[in-house]
Amino acid sequence: MFKKIGFKLTVAVGMTALVTISVFAYFNIRSDRRSLLAEMERHANQLSEVVKSSTEYDMLLNQRDRIHETIKRVGNRHDIKRIRVLNKSGEIIYSSDSTEIGKMVDKNAESCTKCHSADRPLERLEIKERMRIFQIHPDSSRMLGIINPIYNSRSCYESDCHVHSKDQLVLGVLDVTLPLSEVDKDIRRGQIEIIIFALSAILALSLIIGFFVTRWVDTPVKELLSATQHVAGGDLNYTIKEKREKLSDARMQLFQSDKLASLGRLAAGVAHEINNPLTGVLTYSSFLLKRTQDQPEIQEDLKVIVRETIRSREIVKSLLDFARQSVPKKSEADINEIANRALSVVESQLSLHHVKLVKTFSSDVPKVTVDANQLQQVFINLVVNASDAIGPEGGTITLSSTLLSLSPIGITQIKKAQCPKRHSLISADVRIDGKPSIRVKARSNGTEGFVYLDPMYGMKGHQHGISFDVKKGVQVMCPECSASLMVEHKPCPECSSPIFAFEVPSKGIVESCTRMECNWQHWEVVDASGQKEFVELKISDTGCGIAKDDLPKIFEPFYSTKGQKGNGLGLAVIWGIIDNHNGTIRVDSQVGAGTTFTIRIPVKP
Repeated sequence: MFKKIGFKLTVAVGMTALVTISVFAYFNIRSDRRSLLAEMERHANQLSEVVKSSTEYDMLLNQRDRIHETIKRVGNRHDIKRIRVLNKSGEIIYSSDSTEIGKMVDKNAESCTKCHSADRPLERLEIKERMRIFQIHPDSSRMLGIINPIYNSRSCYESDCHVHSKDQLVLGVLDVTLPLSEVDKDIRRGQIEIIIFALSAILALSLIIGFFVTRWVDTPVKELLSATQHVAGGDLNYTIKEKREKLSDARMQLFQSDKLASLGRLAAGVAHEINNPLTGVLTYSSFLLKRTQDQPEIQEDLKVIVRETIRSREIVKSLLDFARQSVPKKSEADINEIANRALSVVESQLSLHHVKLVKTFSSDVPKVTVDANQLQQVFINLVVNASDAIGPEGGTITLSSTLLSLSPIGITQIKKAQCPKRHSLISADVRIDGKPSIRVKARSNGTEGFVYLDPMYGMKGHQHGISFDVKKGVQVMCPECSASLMVEHKPCPECSSPIFAFEVPSKGIVESCTRMECNWQHWEVVDASGQKEFVELKISDTGCGIAKDDLPKIFEPFYSTKGQKGNGLGLAVIWGIIDNHNGTIRVDSQVGAGTTFTIRIPVKP
């Protein structure tokens, strides 16, 4: 239990809450304590002033009985401990407790301490210095005492009844003592309430955090662990409830995304285990073919061996080329020069097949930042493919280059897309012009279906198997979690239909119209960048062309239109290289008329 991440997170949050709330409770209790004592001090000071005012006239007339009665009557209230008046010598001359009258007080204790702490009595004291909190006995409740000096006024030292010297400033002290038992009860009650609140808050917060940690962390981890154990046991149909996704489907997706890495490992093994034996077979069969020129029946068999061995070696070479795709080592290069070098490599082969080369390279094409060796490989492969498509009758291959300044619409590929819950919308199963499409789920006319959006920004090569009627309402959502992709209160600016949107990680939001016939899209980040310059290179041939059904698949690994003559890896290699250069490749073809491959490389990477 102590090793579980959920328990650790709960304890960490609980301890943080404990420290935070404890600090808050401490300062809150201290603040309440100060406020209550300040209120009592204010009340005691007001009371002493009232008593002074009430007895002032009687003191001038020296009516001792009336003074004593006033002090006794006020001092016997339940919220007052005692009231007494002390003369300058420290004798108690009036008190609410009759037994104290005539007694002397200790000048080094009680209310005399502040005034007599110096060599002679102080004449003036601030209110705070006239206050004291004490206990009569160690077990008794606390008391608040306040001393209020009785000053020698003119009316007093000029009175006939009792004469005081004019030089004597302080005649005595009024001492008022109030019990703090009720205040202490309020303080303790407040402390208990704060402590109960703090403990309750910590407990409630810990339970809430524990609940959500268990729900969002602990439970999914346990389910994932359980799923892993089922897969390890061979149960590939185990279903994770939260995702409602079969692990067999996830396994197929992982297999597709891991295919290139697996081919790399396969090719490395093929290079060491197959290539050397094939070289030996080819060498000896070629040698035997020369020695058996007078044995035609044996030569036919040997020719088959030589031919098939050469074909196997080409397959191995293609696998190696496919596996060796790596991060391009880019530097500035002239794309026309790269194309010329590629043509010089295959020029003899083209001449043997009666293929005419036509070059129309633009002289104003700027240098681009590319891996020259990888691009040369692309041009060689495309020219060889064009030669194969032309066949033995001969034909023409045309290469052209030009500088283009293009709007991002129609040339920018959306390579990543996700819903609000971060599920990927990219589908490699359905490709549009050889590129992975963007898959969304749509509901219209009471039916649901998948829509595959063209990944080229602003293009409308969408595919869908559902009949849309925008007037009757369309809902577009994530195919994984059914999260809505609709944008509220924002119609399409071209046809006023509802719109939907998805996120391209780190590149903003793409908005699209729900009306499939409308190709309106808005991608603020890309639109704001303005037009970009591209070097465009076209390779056209007058060959047999590619069937329309084959066009979306020609860039997939192992898909070939050449039958036994091809292995389906050449165009997959080309696609990877162009994609690594942030470029695009498009194919246009018509059966019997020829094929054109269009490559666009950005001038600025």
